[in-house]
Amino acid sequence: MTHPTLDIKGSRGSELSGKKIVLGVTGSIAAVETIKLARELIRYSADVYGVMTKDAQKIIHPYALQYATGRDVITEITGDVEHIELCGNREGKADLLLIAPCTANTIGKIATGVDDTPVTTFASTAIGAEIPIIIVPAMHESMYSQPIAAENIQRLKKVGIEFVGPRLEEGGAKIADTEDVILRVLRSLSKKELKGKKVLVTGGATAEAIDPIRILTNRSSGKTGLELAREAFIRGAGVTLVQKGKCPYADIQNIYIESAKEMSDAVLGELKKGYDVFICAAAVSDYTIDKSKDKIPSGQELTLNLKPVPKVIERVRAEHPRLYMVSFKAETNVPKEELIDRARSMKDTIKLNLAVANDVGKGGIGGEENEVYIIGDEITHVKGSKREIAKKVIDAIVGML
Repeated sequence: MTHPTLDIKGSRGSELSGKKIVLGVTGSIAAVETIKLARELIRYSADVYGVMTKDAQKIIHPYALQYATGRDVITEITGDVEHIELCGNREGKADLLLIAPCTANTIGKIATGVDDTPVTTFASTAIGAEIPIIIVPAMHESMYSQPIAAENIQRLKKVGIEFVGPRLEEGGAKIADTEDVILRVLRSLSKKELKGKKVLVTGGATAEAIDPIRILTNRSSGKTGLELAREAFIRGAGVTLVQKGKCPYADIQNIYIESAKEMSDAVLGELKKGYDVFICAAAVSDYTIDKSKDKIPSGQELTLNLKPVPKVIERVRAEHPRLYMVSFKAETNVPKEELIDRARSMKDTIKLNLAVANDVGKGGIGGEENEVYIIGDEITHVKGSKREIAKKVIDAIVGML
């Protein structure tokens, strides 16, 4: 019978379905975060197996990790040779060894081949069996930044071990956010169809200043752009996101802009560095205004003279005629055939590789779900969460590349 705690399995997605992940826990106070991490991995359909050092057991009880994973926790190597069963070079071995949190002590031991805890023994075995390893450090900042630790980390990187960098704050090298760890796990276990590619994504609304306080903007939430950036990163790409907002993922470069001009300048400047794909998912302002130097007095009738803004995608295509380009076309309350025709016309005029059409009069803008038509050589209809839409758009890009 399935452990009751596994009832959450697959509630966030099936990306890790059939994947066996060994979760190693060492003696950092950040071990308290491991329960949440294990649960999130299971929500993406992973099978998680916990391994703990003695020092980790001083921070959290093995029962806590047993509850989180739905499986007995390995606290010592026994006659069952657990390290060989899960991380040996044999059929049914784990797909990934994730050590989170990982202390400076454990990093040093792995780097020098010391196997005196269950976690270090699993690591040594996984290296020999060429199982991917991700290490998530957590310690005091002075321990993380000292040269010997840095040398050990570089040594492990040279043999292919990945690190999810800590958050340096309050004097600590704190364990990375759970979402950042999940993102790296998803990337590590994906097919990496975009490995070696650089992808630039724009997302969200822009804002045109009326005066030092007021702005003209639109209802775009930026969720689609963020999901596209996330999915491209999972598929192996190096990703930069340009938006009026912050990116919650440390591994995705974020360029903050406000106005349509700032968006255009940032995109054109960034593309000079060399990109393979440009996805324009932002709702860029079509109009701007001459900003008042001082606040406009309230309580009086006001006339605004709006001036059209050059289209970002037109400027990009003019300067980068061979760049793979995708853009979104939003309309309101038009028949399906007309919606597709307008998007196809934009695609042909600007010479886009893909156009994505959606009727925001039926919802979508600012919400969690949308309905779109992805227009390439064929038309793909997608209705659902913006995450699912992003996956289908990236699928189409991968198929054409």
